[in-house]
Amino acid sequence: MDFLTTFLIAIGLAMDVFAVSLGIGTLQCNHSARFLFRLSFHFGLFQGGMTFLGWLAGSTVASLIASFDHWIAAGFLAFVAVRMIRSGFDHESTTYDCDPSRGSMLIILSVATSIDALAVGISFAILTVNIATSSLTIGIVSTILSLVGLRAGHRLGMKFGKRMEILGGLILLFIGARILITHLFLS
Repeated sequence: MDFLTTFLIAIGLAMDVFAVSLGIGTLQCNHSARFLFRLSFHFGLFQGGMTFLGWLAGSTVASLIASFDHWIAAGFLAFVAVRMIRSGFDHESTTYDCDPSRGSMLIILSVATSIDALAVGISFAILTVNIATSSLTIGIVSTILSLVGLRAGHRLGMKFGKRMEILGGLILLFIGARILITHLFLS
């Protein structure tokens, strides 16, 4: 597989990361350099890592997780989305009691956005693909698009306030619904 094809796949996989980052960026919380680094780094790490894990697992695991992977991803995204929407309507609270770039919330978001990368990795096992280059490319593109989404979401959040948290939550719900529709009706 040539680099251009790998790069285009990486952009396609990173669209969920970008949209989730855009939603998180709207949160009215501290957007320090550490916050931005932790989120974008982990999103990229999970995208690249899940691609590699999918490649390792090959077609054996695909049949085991294919029946429910979309439910896990949609459930994680819905959980975060509902919290964001509720916070957007409650002008006195924040969405997260702690930094969303740490702990379980970071893991939930990273896994939810990278399940598709696992499936791509499985398909890479069938093809003759340089998995090191592919995983690294997918990870780097995801990191960059996550950072762009976080910064753009922050600017929108600063301009429009907590209403952007509602929009961010709706974006996450849309992504979850798209995952379900894609897996349930278009597969």
